[in-house]
Parts: sequence; structure tokens; C-alpha cells
Amino acid sequence: MKKTHPLFVELTEQSKEIHTYGSILSLLHWDQETQMPSGGITARSQQIALLSKHVHEEKTSKKFRSRLEKLIHLSSGKPKIKGLSRPELVCLREWRKTFLKDTKLPSRFVEEFSQVTSEATQIWAVAREQNKVKLFLPFLQKIVDLNRKKADILGFQDHPYDPLLECHEPCMTTARVGTIFNDLQKDLTALLKKITAAKPLDDRFLHKLVGKEKQMEMARFFLTKLPVDPSYFRLDLSNHPFSTGLHPHDARITTRVIPKAFMSNIFSLLHEAGHMMYDMGLPTKYWGTPLAEAVSLSIHESQSRWWETLIGRNLPFWRSFYPSLQELYPPLKKVSLDQFYRAVNKVSPTCIRVEADEVTYCLHVILRFEIEKQLVSGSLATADLPDFWNSKMQELLGIKPKSDTEGCLQDIHWSLGEFGYFPTYALGNLFAAQFFSAFAGEHKDWDEKITQGDLAFIREWLKKNIHQWGRTYDAEELVKKVTKQGLSSDAYCTYLKKKYAAIYGF
Repeated sequence: MKKTHPLFVELTEQSKEIHTYGSILSLLHWDQETQMPSGGITARSQQIALLSKHVHEEKTSKKFRSRLEKLIHLSSGKPKIKGLSRPELVCLREWRKTFLKDTKLPSRFVEEFSQVTSEATQIWAVAREQNKVKLFLPFLQKIVDLNRKKADILGFQDHPYDPLLECHEPCMTTARVGTIFNDLQKDLTALLKKITAAKPLDDRFLHKLVGKEKQMEMARFFLTKLPVDPSYFRLDLSNHPFSTGLHPHDARITTRVIPKAFMSNIFSLLHEAGHMMYDMGLPTKYWGTPLAEAVSLSIHESQSRWWETLIGRNLPFWRSFYPSLQELYPPLKKVSLDQFYRAVNKVSPTCIRVEADEVTYCLHVILRFEIEKQLVSGSLATADLPDFWNSKMQELLGIKPKSDTEGCLQDIHWSLGEFGYFPTYALGNLFAAQFFSAFAGEHKDWDEKITQGDLAFIREWLKKNIHQWGRTYDAEELVKKVTKQGLSSDAYCTYLKKKYAAIYGF
């Protein structure tokens, strides 16, 4: 067996130490959203700011740089040591890429960014609950200013949004996303027009009052049916469902209960479980290195949307699990499988992104993409955000929010400073559809196996084709490797047209 170079071992150990600090930081964020008393926000903001500063300083330290420089030329990216294995070369390539970006951001900026966003998340929650957008707008302005500063520090040629987008999806530019989204919007708008003209579906039975305990019983049931080890994760409640992967053996997911929308809980659960299974599927032996990190947020989102929509909203899944759901919630015994399947796939424009159907979901993302670009470029003032949001909702979806709580205050992302994140939700749908076409080509009987309750073979395919590679490939390279094609909206739109033509009969 080939012996690993001592310098590489040292750098790996330092990288694992940094990741350990990072997982502690993630735990603080998780606790803030799930367990922490609201009065603890000031102390928690200080804790997060201090630890964020420490992690950044470790990632950009002289020690890390010295070890990295002994193994690879920082200027050219060429290795200095001969005989390194392919996985080792991948690690060096990704460490260099991350180091060069991180060293551009001063520790003081990272600390300020962390403290402002930590405070902003609490203000956002209050503003959202009380429908008082003016409480949040001053904090949003600070966050926009910090993101503009971040873009300037990281550098860009075409648009200040480019470096922010690159932080979440390195293989994309603002211009390319704009082109993809333009094509996507045309197809979705045309499909939505056909559906709107068809006979509406009755889903009233999905909007009866179902209490918290019953909804969580349903959630726990579906968790037991997923191919995951229960000793490696936990489920909690939060204002906004999310997933946090601390380690392949420690994942935290949350859901939320909407009293008159019990299926929202189930689909949120499947969505976050998709994220969780990706984090769990990363190779444990490489934890702390780029070989055990997600490719990008777009690929992460492809995994959550895969389980939520391509599996969870598909007929084979409910052929298997609908009888159990009827037992858990007896009123459904009066509803046939066909009625239920059509109802959970009803297309009806809604103001809330996380409640959106498959056809309109990406239009919500396109709206946020347009807003973020304009906020960062300065062509949209934060004070004008609520009115601009409402007008764009009318333009894209034909509806207008009744309040800012169901409008521009609905998402947590901006309070976290996550500009450039939203496009990955739509890109994730496109990646998922292309991956699924390859999966279905390999497993011709996939629908029959799911009908029998077999979900393990799905996770194995995902681990083999996506999870095991970590950051060996970027998102574009990965989709080409798996599907032999570059990313486009074609597979996703083809899937939607076929599915909803059958459901709505046109």
C-alpha cells in the first residue's frame, strides 16, 4: 500500500480540525433555531461571531498556507510533490481554491458579517410573526451592504452578483443562470397556462385541521420508511425547515407544522431527508477534506428535490405508503389513491415558495434571483422591496401577497446573509431531473420496486453516482459524467409536461 506523504497527512489533520470547529459552529446555529431561549440571542451572536472568526483565521493561517505551499503552487495550481494519488490531487486542488477565496476576506469582515446576520435572524423572525417588514429592512440594508462589500473583496468582471453566486454554485455565472431561467420561465408559463385552463382538482380534504402530535406521528412514520440509520440523525421543529450535517454520522433535520396543511409537513420532511441522506452518503473516511464535502448547493438541492418531488410526489411511492397514511389519518379512507395523488400534485399558484407545486416552484426562485441581482447592483432600494416583490408576484404567478409575512418576509435566507443561494433551488430541480433520467435508464423497474416499498436501491444509486465523489467534480462535470449532457432545463420541463398532461388530461 502506497504511503501518504507526511506533509499531506499534516494538512489533512489541520483540515479535519477546522471542520470540527465548523461543525460546532453549525451546532450553535441549529440550537439557535430549535432549542435556544429567545433571550439568549445576544450571547449566541457573540459566540457565533467569535467562532466564525476563529474558523476563518484557521483556514487562512500561516500554518495552513505554509503546508499547502509545500504541496502545490498557489499561483498555478501545479503540484510540487510527485506521486500523489488522484484523491490527494483533488484535495489539493480544492484546498487551494478555497484558500485563495478565503484569504481575500479579512477576519474582521467575517466576524462582522456573522454578528449582523445572527442578530438579523431573530429580528426577521419577529418581523415575520408580527408582519412588520419595517423592523427588518434596516438589518436587510446592512446585509445588502455587506454583500456588496463581499463582492468587491472577492472581485468580479461582469456583475457584482457573480462572486456571491459562485460561493453557492461555483460553475455558474449570473449571465448563464439568467439564460437558463429565461428558457425555464417560458416553458413553465406556457404549461401553467394549459393547466389553468383545465378542470381544477379538488384537494379540500388535504386542508382539514390536523394537530401537531398527529402530524409529527406521520412524520416519524415516514422517517422509519427511509433507508437511513436512525442512530445518526434527529428530527426537530423550527420556523423554517432545514437540514444541518455535522458529520456523516450526525445529521439534524427540522420540519414545521401547518395545522391545515398536513401534507406540507410530510413533503418538508422528505425534502430535508434528501439533504440529510446526501450528507450521510459522503465518504466518512475522508471527513474533514473536500472528498467528503458536497459539490455545491445546487447538487445538494437536487438531492432534496429528488426525494420530495421525483419520489415523494410520484404515484409508485403512494401505491406503497398511502394505505399506511390512511391508517394514521382515517378520514383519508374515504379518498381513493387516484384522488389523493392528483390532489397532492394540484397546481395552484401560492404566495409561499415552500408550499409551491412543482410547476410554479421555480417561478418563485426566478423572482428572488431578479430581486437579489437588483439589490446587490443598487438598482432596487431595500425600502422598495415589499412593493417590488408584490408586483413581480403578480407578473409571474398572477397573485399578490395579502401581507409581507407571506411576501418578502417569508424566507430566512436574507437574514442569514445568503445572497446567491436562491438560484440553487431551481438549478437543483434541473440537476435532479437529469440525474433521474439516467437513474430510470439503469433501473427500468424502478416504479415497481418503489411500489413494493423498496427505497434502498435509490439511495445506493445516488451514493454510487453522486455522494461518493465529494468535490471530485464540479456540478457541471458531475452532470455530464452521470447523464452525458450539460445542464439544461430540457429534462425537467419534459418531465413536468408529461406528468401534468396526464394529471390534468390535456
